[in-house]
Amino acid sequence: MRVVRLSARFPRVTRHAGAVVLAAVACLVDVSAQPASAAPPGIPSKATAQSQLNALTVATQGSTSGYSRDLFPHWITISGSCNTREQVLKRDGTSVVVDSSCAATSGRWYSPYDGATWTAASDVDIDHVVPLAEAWRSGANSWTTSRRQSFANDLSRPQLIAVTDNVNQSKGDQDPSTWQPPLSSYRCTYSKMWITVKYSWGLTLQSSEKSALQSMLNTCSS
Repeated sequence: MRVVRLSARFPRVTRHAGAVVLAAVACLVDVSAQPASAAPPGIPSKATAQSQLNALTVATQGSTSGYSRDLFPHWITISGSCNTREQVLKRDGTSVVVDSSCAATSGRWYSPYDGATWTAASDVDIDHVVPLAEAWRSGANSWTTSRRQSFANDLSRPQLIAVTDNVNQSKGDQDPSTWQPPLSSYRCTYSKMWITVKYSWGLTLQSSEKSALQSMLNTCSS
């Protein structure tokens, strides 16, 4: 989780200016106390996710040989001048304002992975819940580029979500056997998203991945 240090964000100030800074920080804390997030679409119930997990094919993980992010074209134009990233920023944020090119100029984004709230779009990444490299190792290596593009820009399923940038970067292309959201209360939801994406796209999973997903799913109440 990103730790905000006043010394890193604010220059040395006078006593009066310091009071202004502290007031501003208090406002930011108040904002972050009111999480703003729109859940990605298509998150299944625990029962449905369990059925989907049971139906997934367990296989030895494939190789990343030949993999390139360029083989999963993103972000593509979705509507007008808005691309996939911008669409997710608008969907997952609160009070999002965009300019004429659809770039977010202000708003508030709550990252369910770590519980942080951000007010600058530059602090937010759009995570592929099932990473592109993981999809490649799980069967997407045999797909057409068109199908890989659809996967990388999937707005119909819970495959894309706005989260803290460095948390997303720490995840990389890991599956749930080696990486899970730092905020443990979100792991139930994360497992349901991961399972339904793999199920919907016909991807395989490895044994350790299935065990981790089952453990996470077991924490769900519904």
